[in-house]
Amino acid sequence: MRKQEATRLRQTHGNVARADIRSLVAILDRRIQKIEAQIATLITTNPDLADTARRLQTVPGVGLIVAATLLADLPELGRLDRRRIAALAGLAPVARDSGQIKGRRTIRGGRSTVRAMLYIAALHASRFCATFQEFRRRLTAAGKPIKVVLTATAHKLLGVLNAMVASSTDFQLDPAG
Repeated sequence: MRKQEATRLRQTHGNVARADIRSLVAILDRRIQKIEAQIATLITTNPDLADTARRLQTVPGVGLIVAATLLADLPELGRLDRRRIAALAGLAPVARDSGQIKGRRTIRGGRSTVRAMLYIAALHASRFCATFQEFRRRLTAAGKPIKVVLTATAHKLLGVLNAMVASSTDFQLDPAG
């Protein structure tokens, strides 16, 4: 809603309407800050959640919002194998084959909020973390479209996060990268 109002503000020219929209954006900003503070408090007051959130945030691209989303919307993280967790997040490739026809693999289903957060985290990680940069570079060099590359990076990121939670370890850069 805040994004919609910010867009509306850029498109509005009347001073009275702009003032109303600015005040609404300010109200929404305060509400967002309050909710984010409540989320942070919920996480920090629970030792298990706090430890898992801290661990998740050791990965480049994963901040408090992504960690909180994963904790809330993907409680199975660390409890399932990499294929099942990818399917739950909607990041598993789904075959579209029929008989002798080999169709294109696509992603679908799953938890859209988790998928969106992981996509954003993957974008950041593929820019600033050597491990994910190398993965992105390799796929791009193979001629893959950028959305396919970022989806594959989000899938890889989810696998890393799942393994970290399962083994109770922090993120470490790949010695080769």
